[in-house]
Amino acid sequence: MNPILTSVPIVRSYTFTVRAQKFPEFVDITAEVERAVATCGVREGIALIFSCHTTAAVRINENEPLLLRDMEEFLKRLAPRDLYYCHNDFGIRTHNMTPEECPNAHAHLQHLLLGASEAVPIHEGKLALGRWQRIFLVELDQPRERKVLVQVVGHG
Repeated sequence: MNPILTSVPIVRSYTFTVRAQKFPEFVDITAEVERAVATCGVREGIALIFSCHTTAAVRINENEPLLLRDMEEFLKRLAPRDLYYCHNDFGIRTHNMTPEECPNAHAHLQHLLLGASEAVPIHEGKLALGRWQRIFLVELDQPRERKVLVQVVGHG
């Protein structure tokens, strides 16, 4: 009988915080996710990496400085900060307002295209990322502390 099929599944959750220096910015969080996976005891499974924010995304891509700059510029062109957005018109907006509210519709629109999470297979106790693949938290709004949740599910 296969030992994986008879073992009890492991489910562990880890959180950590990230702070970008600018926006948009791709912050490489691969090492933090690898640490979470290494501590959980899962040999075969999956790691879900989730941003707990609607203006900070999680994406997998290559950590090459010129490519990162191109991706940041691409996001700025897709949803420019200086366009008119109803969400930013505090004279008409009435929902989900906070005292520290800032005009950030561009960040929500960029997030809509990028998404909040990535799932990465775990094989032989390690993230099964490709040669150039890295995991990024993508800050889209403004530099501040962001919470990332890593949930690991699998078998030891």
